[in-house]
Amino acid sequence: MAEIHDLTAVQQAEAVRRREVSPVEITEHYLDRIARLDHQVGAFITVAADTAREQARAAEREALSATPGEPPPLLGVPVPVKDLEPVAGLRHTSGSAVHADRVAGTDCDVVAELRAAGAVITGKTNTPEFGLPCHTENDIAPPARTPWDLTRSAGGSSGGAAAAVAAGFAPVAHAGDGGGSIRIPASACGLFGLKPTRGRVTSGPLKPDYIGLSTSGPIARTVADAALILDIISVNRPGDYYTAPALPAGETFLGYALRDPGRLRIARFGTAPVPGLRIDPEVAAAHEAATKLLIDLGHDVEDIDAPYGADTVEDFSLVWAAMAAANPVRPEDEHRLRPLTRWLRQRAADSSIAAYMGATARLQGAMRAALQRMLPYDAVLTPTLALPPVPVGHFGADPEEEFRRMTAFTPFTSLFNITGQPSVSVPLHWSAAGLPIGAMLSGRPGGEPTLLALSAQLEAARPWAGRQPPIWAE
Repeated sequence: MAEIHDLTAVQQAEAVRRREVSPVEITEHYLDRIARLDHQVGAFITVAADTAREQARAAEREALSATPGEPPPLLGVPVPVKDLEPVAGLRHTSGSAVHADRVAGTDCDVVAELRAAGAVITGKTNTPEFGLPCHTENDIAPPARTPWDLTRSAGGSSGGAAAAVAAGFAPVAHAGDGGGSIRIPASACGLFGLKPTRGRVTSGPLKPDYIGLSTSGPIARTVADAALILDIISVNRPGDYYTAPALPAGETFLGYALRDPGRLRIARFGTAPVPGLRIDPEVAAAHEAATKLLIDLGHDVEDIDAPYGADTVEDFSLVWAAMAAANPVRPEDEHRLRPLTRWLRQRAADSSIAAYMGATARLQGAMRAALQRMLPYDAVLTPTLALPPVPVGHFGADPEEEFRRMTAFTPFTSLFNITGQPSVSVPLHWSAAGLPIGAMLSGRPGGEPTLLALSAQLEAARPWAGRQPPIWAE
């Protein structure tokens, strides 16, 4: 007999609608797993057991109503939220000791949409300080570890979200991606992660859009679950700088995830313009295997050169430093920040406004050139990461060396934050040591429907949801 955590989010929502399982049962099941097992995984910064139980009881009353209307799509389904986003009444640490005791006074708009959809918010997932590193190690919670090997990092910055889903602590999770932060941990944890196209999901009401690198999105075990979450959080608000084209009337992302994609033209590249960078042989083998699978499914795959250069990586690093400096910190608390955060903020302070504007201008120029090379294709295939999951502590404490190692680990993901294209990591491969290795597919702006249909086709050809780490059975 299946355990509750064996069910997908779509299946749990359907079971609640049929009154086959109650929201209280579902929530208690996950809270029990978190309480027993999260000390091994480091998925959560804050577990909201009391408020989750209140939400579950309210969802149960709605599910058992004598005269129910059409239930909301996530009624009674637990969805934790990454601790970079505010959830009213819960701690909002942003992964920093500086904000360890901060409590959010309001929901962000994405959380409000999840609540309206009936989700039960079980807590705030682990994230590194201000979401800056590609691993999830901070000063207020244990490191987030991939459940496939608890000595190794879950990646970041949505490492807690991915660890929670992979360990069976949640069916799906809210995540965020400003340079790969959904796709990196999805790859490290053997999950499907989707970064939506720029402007698909509002960052309001509190978070500025800046140059549009960051967006919320889902991490899930299945393509259908990710599509369902995307349907719910795809909203815009007055004042958003960016908006994505709406789906045709009557269409849903979940609907596209249930369709055949047809024959697609797909580009691929597997080298990155980082001097001296070596792609791990098992990552290279996974890239070739993904290419073969796409060809076997009837798609046309063509090699292209990487559509960006080392100067783009350097400009992105300056903008990343500026993003670190954009987080308000009292001068007397600066010393409490982690070394990488302080180093990035100092780099921003030492740079001029003219240098920053020059970097953003060059990034837009690079984006325009890169898109011209990629737009003829329905999707672009690359590795998600250059390495399999790395040991906890791999990135070290010296900030310059940490940043260098981060760049070498994640040379592919940030391009698609710069261009604003939708991008997914698909768990198609496991190494000889049993470590997950993702394949990344990126689509045209607004092209989530094609990516979802293609990803679902890959999922059907190489099912992955039933492949579970040892902690799953505990």
